[in-house]
Amino acid sequence: MGRVTTTFTSAQKIAWLRLARTDTIGPVTFRQLLNRFGSAEAALEALPDLSRKAGRAVMPLSLARAEDEVAGLTRYGARLVAQGEPDYPEHLLHISGAPPLITMAGGDRLDWKRTVGIVGARNASTAGIKMTRMLAEDLGARGYTVVSGLARGIDAAAHRASLPTGTVAVLAGGFDKIYPDENIPLAHDILDNGGALLTEMPLGWEPRARDFPRRNRLVSGLSLGIVVVEAAKRSGSLITARLALEQNRDVFAVPGSPLDPRAEGGNHLIQQGARLVTNADDIVEVLGSADPARSALFDPEWQPPGEIAGDAEPAADDRGRLLAALSATPVEVDALIAQTGITPHAMQVLLLELDLGGLVEWSSGQLVAMRYS
Repeated sequence: MGRVTTTFTSAQKIAWLRLARTDTIGPVTFRQLLNRFGSAEAALEALPDLSRKAGRAVMPLSLARAEDEVAGLTRYGARLVAQGEPDYPEHLLHISGAPPLITMAGGDRLDWKRTVGIVGARNASTAGIKMTRMLAEDLGARGYTVVSGLARGIDAAAHRASLPTGTVAVLAGGFDKIYPDENIPLAHDILDNGGALLTEMPLGWEPRARDFPRRNRLVSGLSLGIVVVEAAKRSGSLITARLALEQNRDVFAVPGSPLDPRAEGGNHLIQQGARLVTNADDIVEVLGSADPARSALFDPEWQPPGEIAGDAEPAADDRGRLLAALSATPVEVDALIAQTGITPHAMQVLLLELDLGGLVEWSSGQLVAMRYS
């Protein structure tokens, strides 16, 4: 069975945008709200009562601001794409905490299934830039779309080398806040050559330090595998590699001189089991053996979240039992259900209320813990 897709009306898309842009509502909470109420419109109507139960006023993005964002994106030649729509990148659907909505420009002619991420140092060496260009050109010639983060150094070199064959740049900020400024012309070149720009952040969003790891999870999530060309021992590129492993992606690394600090990260990855890369063949040999619709990574029958079965509200003492069972250590929801005896539906309701109240936090989209800070 092929992938199930959905057609959204403009009103539904606006409702998704308002819910997704609401403070305290991340991807996990968004999905919980849709699971409970069946639609973004119904969830928006329920938020006032829910927030009162949570002890915190949660105000959704106003209709006017949502409509302004859509109009602004249109001026930039960009569009909102929701989970379940045909042009939402399929690989991204299956990562933990996938964004309900992304903003995208271009990309209509790209192969979003045959994708390779290339990342590395901003202060890249001449040899690192040369290696990046060689890999990106060869991968593009073999039909792969190159994904990176539009940063200086390795990222920019990967994008430039793959302009003729197609590349995706994932932004850490809004479409009108491309960082760094020096790569704005490169962003235009990517679109002019049939590539794509993509972000989960709203217009006007200035990228902050903590937004780059969020960006990195999308770089790895869009890719079948991640190639690290040059990276220091503690760097954003190694964060991307770690995220790729969590997402069950292949990780590749180019070896370098032990005397060069920019090679420490890649060499460490190889010591930890990453696949050593000397040319594009080393990558294609691994990724080519697993077709884009590959193995357990992707569920072809995925569809947008719907309402879960059951409607029993929490019992009077359920909240107390759940709070007693939670701690600072993240645990699976199924383990909480088994320990407390709370029904799955009631557990979802309680966790949603605690989440809106800022009392719990999610890690990897599946584990929940008490928030003490």
